[in-house]
Amino acid sequence: MLGKFATGVSALLTRSTVPLLQNAGFTPKQYWTGTILNHASSKKYQAHSGTSKLLGVLSTGPALCAAQPLLEQQTRNTFVLKRRTPPNLYKKNQKPGKLRGRHFVYELVENRTVIKKPNLEVILTAFVEGVGAKGDVVSLKPNVAYNQLLLPGLAVYKTPENLAKYATEKDETEKEIHSSAYAQRTVNKLESLILAVVMNKDHPWVIEPWHIRTALRKAGYYVPTEAIELPATPITGPDLLKQNKEFTVTITINNLEKARVRCRIHHWSTEPSNRLPYVFEHWKQEAEPLFGGA
Repeated sequence: MLGKFATGVSALLTRSTVPLLQNAGFTPKQYWTGTILNHASSKKYQAHSGTSKLLGVLSTGPALCAAQPLLEQQTRNTFVLKRRTPPNLYKKNQKPGKLRGRHFVYELVENRTVIKKPNLEVILTAFVEGVGAKGDVVSLKPNVAYNQLLLPGLAVYKTPENLAKYATEKDETEKEIHSSAYAQRTVNKLESLILAVVMNKDHPWVIEPWHIRTALRKAGYYVPTEAIELPATPITGPDLLKQNKEFTVTITINNLEKARVRCRIHHWSTEPSNRLPYVFEHWKQEAEPLFGGA
């Protein structure tokens, strides 16, 4: 095997490099592994006449196996092993027997790197949207709890000391600001919505809360009628001057949070020939307010 290796290496060397290697006392294997540069640069070979020329050829030649910087980084891997052949027991104060090769053959019992880790319980030190309020004990995945809560300082580990501490420091006023962990997220979703309120183009109408409830249901939001608050000024039609005009309605969530939803009026006719031209992605276009203060 070594002979084939050395033969292959010699084939890669140039004709001018091989005599220099032989005169300097090096083998093709040393050229392949890259250790020749360390030897040739030592004081032992400084006086050799062909050393300087050899170093020049090697520095311009191909780096067949140049040393690469290694990244030494610790990894948290745990493997539980057991010996396939356990060693013999020995008496007290007796010299242990010599281990043979069979004693170093192991079997894998458990690979803990692929086992799903249990959830981590933490105590929130502040309100976290979608998680909970201050003082709540929540159970999350270890990565989520560590990166999103523990590192930013939004939570602490669940211990008897922390439970006693945050049970007494629980801020009741903060709980009143948020009715639930997902209320603020619902408010943000509703306020980012541009709701299309489709009204009849041929018959008179007055916008009522159930019109807004129907438009919200078409958009994927289920809101009770009593939670919808319309503007103080009634909105009547049909009126093409109000086409694509914008007004806002207020939606109350859990009788506490309030979200202002932007709505736009669109006239629709059951007669195809009487319909208005379709505007592509009308919600992306700028709209004038229906009322001066809207």
